[in-house]
Formats: sequence, C-alpha cells, structure tokens
Amino acid sequence: MTVHRMDNVAVVVDDLAAAVAFFLALGLELEGEAEIEGPFADDMLGLEGVRSAIAMMRTPDGHGRLELTTYRHPAAIESAPPAPHTLGLHRVMFAVDDIDDTIARLRPHGAALIGEVTRYEDSYRLCNLRGPAGIIVALAEPIG
Repeated sequence: MTVHRMDNVAVVVDDLAAAVAFFLALGLELEGEAEIEGPFADDMLGLEGVRSAIAMMRTPDGHGRLELTTYRHPAAIESAPPAPHTLGLHRVMFAVDDIDDTIARLRPHGAALIGEVTRYEDSYRLCNLRGPAGIIVALAEPIG
C-alpha cells in the first residue's frame, strides 16, 4: 500500500470568515463549507460532542488544499503562536508570482512579516509571515 497524495493540511482558527478572507486574498479558492458533528467526528478526534465548521480552500492548480476549522464545541484551546523553530508543524508555503503584491494584499487581513523578504541564491525571494491564528505562512517567488 502506498500513499496516493497529501489530501490537505488543517488549521484551527477562531474566526473562520476572517481566515477564509485571508486565504482568498492570497489567491486560494473556496472549494466548499460544511458543518461537522456526530459520532464519526467524536470517534476520529477522541472528543465528545464535537461541533465544528470547516471551509476547504484549494490552490488554483487544484492540487493543494487547506482545511480551515473552527470549533463551536468543545472550545479550541488557545496557545501562543509558535516560533519558527518550534518542533512540530513549521509552516505552510505557497509559490506566488509577486511576493510584494501578495504581502500588500494580505496586510489588510492581519498578515505581519516575520523577519524580512530575502533572496535564496538566484532561485527565490522568500518570506515568512503570520497568518490567521498565528500560523506561519511562507511565500516563495521564483526569480527569473
């Protein structure tokens, strides 16, 4: 048995509408929204009485998906946003055409740069920024 593909990465957010707006501004497309609850959700998550809402975002090429989730019950557990070198999920990276334009579009949605836009050899301009719920969103603009 082998893996067929990576289906999606899920991010828990406190404001689903704001997170959807952020990722729409980035250039993702809203694939759909759903309310999730019932025994299957409780069993899968190991929680009781799960009630959540999700928005599935899709990259324009149709290959990448990001699931945005907000919990109505039980309440999400708040924590400080992780530092870039925290163990665990590090970031979600997106390839973009114009990094400066992308940052400008995301700033009104709360995006804040971590460090600076930098250059990696003659290949990419790169940056990390804080997105919804403090997650790190990386951007990569090919050079040339």
